[in-house]
Formats: sequence, C-alpha cells, structure tokens
Amino acid sequence: MNDITVIQNKIYEIRGQRVMLDFDLAPLYQVQTKVLKQAVRRNIERFPADFMFEITIDEYNSLKDSLRSQIVTSNKGGTRYMPFAFTQEGVASLSGVLRSPVAVNVYIEIMRAFVAMRNYLTNQHVISVELSEIRSKLSLLERADEDNAKAVSYTHLRAHETAAN
Repeated sequence: MNDITVIQNKIYEIRGQRVMLDFDLAPLYQVQTKVLKQAVRRNIERFPADFMFEITIDEYNSLKDSLRSQIVTSNKGGTRYMPFAFTQEGVASLSGVLRSPVAVNVYIEIMRAFVAMRNYLTNQHVISVELSEIRSKLSLLERADEDNAKAVSYTHLRAHETAAN
C-alpha cells in the first residue's frame, strides 16, 4: 500500500468536512499526540474553527469503532481528551508549527492524499451525472418505442378495418 493510500485511510468526514485526527497525524509527523496538541495550543491563532476543531464525545463514539489508530487513554481506560480534527488547511498550518524536515515531507504527502481524494470524488460525481443522463435518454427511447409500437398497431388495425370494408 503506498503512502497516499495509507494517509487517505486516515481521512474521515466529520461535520461535513474531510479531516485528519491528531492521533493519526502525530505518528506521521513522528511526534507524540501530546506534543502535537501542545504545539497547537501554543499557536492556537493559526487554527481558526475552519482549520481545526475538537470533536465531541458523540462524534468520537460514532467514529471509534472504525478507528484503528492507538487512542490516548487515561489510567482509568477512558479518553482523556477529545481528539483535534484538522481540515486540509489545518494540516498546512500544523506543518508550519511542527518545524522539521519530517513535517515538510509529511505535509506534502498529506496534501497529495487530499487532492487525490478530491479528484476521485469529483470523477465519481461526473460519472454519476453522466449515468443519470444516459438513464434519461434510455427512458425517452423506451417511450418513443412504445409510441411507435402503438402507432404501428393502430395503423395496422386501421388498414385491416379498411380492407374489411
């Protein structure tokens, strides 16, 4: 599996946005989740609400069955802090906060993964629209065939009636 696929598998949709979670990003950046969160908090002005948000307990619970990453837990077994969710723009800001050669390379791979995913979704939408157009045309052709069959049947019936008279 290539790097882009690995990263794409860590992109979730939360609140209608494609995001990556702090505990998935930290290993990619080769830092602990705690260190990543501290860097974000020290530079919170770089992370407006459309770049990063903390997920709610309900959002976390709905995701946790599908999450395969290691989750930060307290000694009591629960989640100590809710994860931060970073949009594509937030990941860009994060790479500026975590200044290292690794951060630059990871940022580039993550951007490629987001772009590849967006291109895939755009292509799927185009295919869906084209399929809908084909279905509409097929429906029109089927109706035209039915109308033609009725017209031929009517003409044949009229010709038969005329011949009988």
